[in-house]
This record gives sequence, C-alpha cells and structure tokens, in this order.
Amino acid sequence: MSLVGRIEDLALSDIFQILSIGKKTGTLVLNGSSGSAIITLKNGLVVRAETDDIENTLGQDLLEAGIIKDTIYHLADEVKKKLPSKSYAEILFELGSVTRETLEKVTKKRTERIVSRLLFWQDGDFQFELDDTDPAGKVDIPDVGWELSKGMSPEYLLMEGARVHDEASQTSTESTEQFLLEDDEEMWEKDWDMQSQGERKDISSLRALTQELRFPNSASEITLLILRFASDMFSRGILFMVGEDEIVGLGQFGLEIEQPDEKIRDITLLYRQGSFLQSIIDERRPYKGVLLRDSVTESLMNEIGGQWPDEAAFFPLTTEGRVVALLYCDNLITGETIGETEGLEIFIDQAGLALEKSLLQRRLQEMENKSGE
Repeated sequence: MSLVGRIEDLALSDIFQILSIGKKTGTLVLNGSSGSAIITLKNGLVVRAETDDIENTLGQDLLEAGIIKDTIYHLADEVKKKLPSKSYAEILFELGSVTRETLEKVTKKRTERIVSRLLFWQDGDFQFELDDTDPAGKVDIPDVGWELSKGMSPEYLLMEGARVHDEASQTSTESTEQFLLEDDEEMWEKDWDMQSQGERKDISSLRALTQELRFPNSASEITLLILRFASDMFSRGILFMVGEDEIVGLGQFGLEIEQPDEKIRDITLLYRQGSFLQSIIDERRPYKGVLLRDSVTESLMNEIGGQWPDEAAFFPLTTEGRVVALLYCDNLITGETIGETEGLEIFIDQAGLALEKSLLQRRLQEMENKSGE
C-alpha cells in the first residue's frame, strides 16, 4: 500500500482513519511549513509520534517534570551527541535513570500533545511507508522518542485532538499558539498529578477500560465493556438495542429482581408511544435528570421492580449516524446523586466508533470474499 499526497487534499484525521481501519503497520512521514513529524503505527495503532513543532524533547519533558535530575539529563545529552541515532528515552533507560513504566506513561501523554499539534497543520506533504517502522533518517527532528509497547487508538487521539482544536478555534489567531502551550502544560500537570485533586471515578474507569475497547472481538464484547464501565458509576443499569420503533433489552447490572438477565432480555418497549425516550433517541444526546412519566417509562419501571429513582441517566450509542443502543442508569439502590459522566460519554462515543469500525471491516471482508469467488 502506498499513501502519498498533501495535507491540503487529505487531512491527517482522514489518513488516521484509513490506516486504522486497514490495521496498517508502517511510518507516516509529514513535512510542512510548521515542521516535520513521524507517526509510527503497528496493526493500526500509534506506537510512536514525534515532531519538531513542539519545543521540548522527551528528555526535557522528564527533566521539567522532576523525574530526572540535571546531572542525569546532561549525562544523557553528552551520550546523545556521541550517539545521535539513540533517543534520549533509550539512553536514560539504558542508564537505569528511568523505568519502562515511566517512559510509557510520559510517551502516551506526549503522543496526545503531538497529534493535537499536528491537527493544526494547514499544509505539507505526507508519505506512508508500509511495514517500515524504523524512524532513523526519515525526518530531521531532534529526537525520535520512545516506542510504546501497546499502541494508542487513532480514534482516541483524534478525539482528544479535536477537543483541543475546538477550544483553540474559539480564540483569536494571535493567541492560538499561547493556547497550545497552555494546553500542553495543563495536560502535563494532569498526567503527573501536580495538582493534588483526586481523579474522578468516570475518568479512572475511562483510563482502565479504553485499552480493552481497542481490540473487541465482537459486538457482544463491546456491550459487556459498556456495562462494566457504567457499573463503576451507577448502582444499576440496562443496555437496550434500539430499532426503528422499539427497544429490546440486551443486558443489565444491579437489578434486584428475580432472574434479572432473563427478565431484561424479554423486555420490548415501543418507545415512540411516549415522547420522553423518543426525544432522547431522536436527538442522540445524553440525558441526566428527572425520569419523566409517560406510558413507556411507566412500563419500564414496572418491569424492573416498580420503584422510581429520584433521577436517571440515558446514554445513546450512535453508529453510522443513528442510535443503535441506549444505556439506562440510576442510583436507586444507593440513593446517591448522579455525578460527572463525561468519561462514560466519551467511552460510549468510542464504543460507537469501535462498533462502526467492526461493521466496516466485516463489510470489507465480505467484499473481498465475493471478489475472490
């Protein structure tokens, strides 16, 4: 596979989608007026990203975070001058100055920063070199960084980059560069717990389960991951499959009724007979608040025990532009107020992308099978 062109004609986000869906292995080389960059992928996942469009090398990031001391950094710098093909990360690791776990953590956050930066590039050439993952000599950048043992999802990186891009687009052109610098600093502080605030439960779950969402074997596995995530935040929940006019129970957690799994799979609700669920599904937006009464929600509550929670939450899962599943959650058992749910919402968005990717891969395989007949 040869992929060559200009960023003006094919955006980085589109390139990522092509390489991710095709589970490609190789190195993407970028050269533009903003600088040079490399992104290495293995089986469609990003394992390395570096650019000269940010000020620090990975070694300088470690120094500024206080992970290594000045003397160690200067020693690594001297070695780097004698062995320019070696990265600071490799040198520091071989010196025993930093652990593999630390390098993995730093590199993941650095990769987010780099991809966010590259999404701002407006011009340049790109070339994807298939099956070539050696970064040496491909671009003239100060350091090639560290290769991750487990790659990062391009979809996640694009989503995080889009967040930064959207926030920056609301600033003036003159302040965009300052915004990027401040956002880099903010992400770094969050990653290294320089702020003493405890991590929210939904963000903790997002960190823990996003890795598993990268390699789902089936739609049922995606379903289980969604229920696992939600069970960390709510006392009970139900996942429904959404059709044109009805929703059908798929799975549950926390329901205190007889044979809950079998009971949920027997539930079918004509959601268009009530305005509440219909509006959530049609608008494709999450809802948190009072569970409004209509014929459909009354039927649902009767099916799961008859008690009404003080508040409830609904999260639509969208694939190919339509809602294919709906997650219902509440805290009836504990009585706790529903907290922040952005992490769960991000995870469900990623689950929709994973499901869409799985469907696309299946269609591509079916097309290849037909063409081979």
